[in-house]
Order: sequence, then structure tokens, then C-alpha cells
Amino acid sequence: MTRPITVGIDGSAESVTAAEWAAREAERRGAPLHLVHAWITEPVYVPPTPDEGAARGLLIRTRNQLAVRHPGLTITTELVPEVASTGLIEKAADAEMLVIGSRGHSAIVGFLLGSVGLSVLSRVKRPMVFVRSGTQERADEGDEVVVGLKDTGPPADVLLGFAFATAAARGAAVRAVRAWGTPSMFGPEMPDGLEAVGGKDMEELEGRELAQILDPWRRRYPGVPVVEHLRLGNASEVLLTAAAFRAGLLVVGRRVHRPVLGMRVGPVVHAALHHARCPVAAVPYEN
Repeated sequence: MTRPITVGIDGSAESVTAAEWAAREAERRGAPLHLVHAWITEPVYVPPTPDEGAARGLLIRTRNQLAVRHPGLTITTELVPEVASTGLIEKAADAEMLVIGSRGHSAIVGFLLGSVGLSVLSRVKRPMVFVRSGTQERADEGDEVVVGLKDTGPPADVLLGFAFATAAARGAAVRAVRAWGTPSMFGPEMPDGLEAVGGKDMEELEGRELAQILDPWRRRYPGVPVVEHLRLGNASEVLLTAAAFRAGLLVVGRRVHRPVLGMRVGPVVHAALHHARCPVAAVPYEN
């Protein structure tokens, strides 16, 4: 049975944008769309009085609006009697992906993650897509799915599986991005002396490794064009530059089991969520 694409809605402009993005993605994949609203507000000072009728009305209105624009799409709704973070985590477990909206006022400001989004991201075990408001209506229709590759082996396969399936459904290309070197020690460019000693050999080694990682996916998806994007530099900067112009979706990996005292999301994921101009998919993997 096909997993649904699940989207969390709360009546905000951000969630409207996310629901529309999720509806188009569900159409492309031939998947059902599941609208979820966790209607118990998380209290700050005074416990709120939940309005179940208003919550159900929001789901019905959203479903009806999407059904008009996407008449062939199967759309289901669910009112979850939980606070938002708990409810979204529960419903993501059975979804192909979880989609939520994220506030953003410009391409420079990018995504502004609230406490709910960050809490869900750090705990969910399914791919999670953040759709920023304030973008053009069909800004997600870029002709490339950009994926950042750091680790090899199973982690890379998890990200590439998601990226290639998404690209195939869209008729898009995959741009596989890999950064190498330690530019934080030298600035954006490697010194000439160091580059002459070992830079070229390292670049060739990284290039062969990237091609090897991509080879089985090229054979599995022969109709998907692939662009190898290998650059010397900071991983976050290289990835954001690669996704700046033609990306319809940026795919980044998130390690499921991070150190207890470490960041809840890695630096590349953090940079992508705050500065990418397109929707961002954070795909969990174990390593």
C-alpha cells in the first residue's frame, strides 16, 4: 500500500503553501495526501481552551480547496488530539514524507524554524520537507533535485534513493554535490603551494569516489540526468551555491543518532534550512 504524503496544517499562510506543495508532490508520485491538524495548543502561560469545531472546520476547508485544484488526488484528513510536535511525530511514522511550512521573508532570511519544527525534525524518522512561505507560487518547479553527499555507503544510498525517486517523478535532473578540502583553515581558496602538492590528486580521488557512489543509481534510473558537482570549499557554502538557481528541492542528510551534547541537527542541515531558496528535504539516516 502506498504511503501517504502527510502535511501538517494550522491555518497559517506557511501551512497553506506547504499543503499546496505536498498536493503537487503527491500527484507526481501517485500517492494519497493526508492532512493532519494537531489541535491541542502547546500552553505557554495559560492553558488554552481547544476548539474542536474550529479545528475540524480548518481541515474541511483545506481539503475542499485542494480538491478543487487537484481533482484526481485522494485527500484524507485527521484531527489529532495532541500538541503539535507530538502529533506530527506520530503521524510521520506511517508517511512517505512529512511536510510542514516554515516562515521566511526573503531569500536571504530563508527558513525560520519555530520550536515545533525543530522538535519534530530532531526526532522524526521519516523524510521531512520544509516549504518556506513568501516564494513564488510554483518556485518548487525547478528542473534539478540537488542532493548533498558527505558520507559514503548506506548514508549516501538513503539520500540518493530519495533524490532520484523525486527527480524521476518530476522529470528533473539530480545534481549530486560533494565538497572536499579543509577551507575553514585557509579561507575560501586553498593556497597555491598546498594545491600544487596534493590538491589535484585529492580532487581526482574525490571525483572517482563521487562517480562510484552515483553509478548504481544511474543504472537504476537511466532516464534521470545526473550532474556531478564537486568543489573545494565549505560544505554548506558549496551546497547552497549549487542549489541557488535551478533547484526545485534541496536534499540533505540528518544523522538519526547524534551525540547527546552535540547539535540537534548538523551544520549543513542548519544552513540549508535557514538560507536555501527552495524547499528543503531533511532525510534521516543511521551511521
